[in-house]
Amino acid sequence: MTETTRPDERFTLASERTFLAWIRTSLGLMVAGIALIHVVPEFANETIRSLIGGLLVVLAGTAAAAGLSRWHVVERALRTGSDMPGSKHLVALTTVVVLVSAIAVIAIIADALSA
Repeated sequence: MTETTRPDERFTLASERTFLAWIRTSLGLMVAGIALIHVVPEFANETIRSLIGGLLVVLAGTAAAAGLSRWHVVERALRTGSDMPGSKHLVALTTVVVLVSAIAVIAIIADALSA
């Protein structure tokens, strides 16, 4: 597609702020994953910590990539006047966060029952 119009700067800046929110989320997930693996040795066992921490770090990279992809698509839509993208990235991110949360809850319950 070729660029046909110059989008309103407010929309472009809003799109950039949204992208930065994806990056902040990504950094938060990465820090949480690394902290879980290295700073919280009391949580579950090493395998569970590594699994949950690893999933969070992978999710962090995925969120950053999804944010960049979405930013490109939104920027193109703003310039060409086409439809805005759907929310498939949001659904995928939410699904994985819920999955990681479920694993963490199971680990917490298992720890409590074994104590």
